[in-house]
Amino acid sequence: MNAKQVALEVALIGFTALTAYAVYQHGYVNFFEEMLTTSLVTITSFVDLSIALGLILLWLWQDARERNISPLPYVILTVALGSVGPLLYLIRREGREASHAASLSTQRA
Repeated sequence: MNAKQVALEVALIGFTALTAYAVYQHGYVNFFEEMLTTSLVTITSFVDLSIALGLILLWLWQDARERNISPLPYVILTVALGSVGPLLYLIRREGREASHAASLSTQRA
């Protein structure tokens, strides 16, 4: 496991804990209702987050296809849980690249 994977896993664990706590406190449906009805600031944040995650999903879909990975589980996780999907994808991607690089170095030796 490399430093990138560790950093991504720390972010994933922290964000997942925060999300779980928010959903526990407010419920899944109320979580979205709060974002869309509280104030103009939260609505703007929700729209901005939706645009950013949409752009990330476009990149993720294309990148996963190029690497022969099914993007569908990560898309579903992103729609349901936000950044959890892209973080899990990046962890898997880093792990695959690290194992691929290791296998190339052993083949050269």
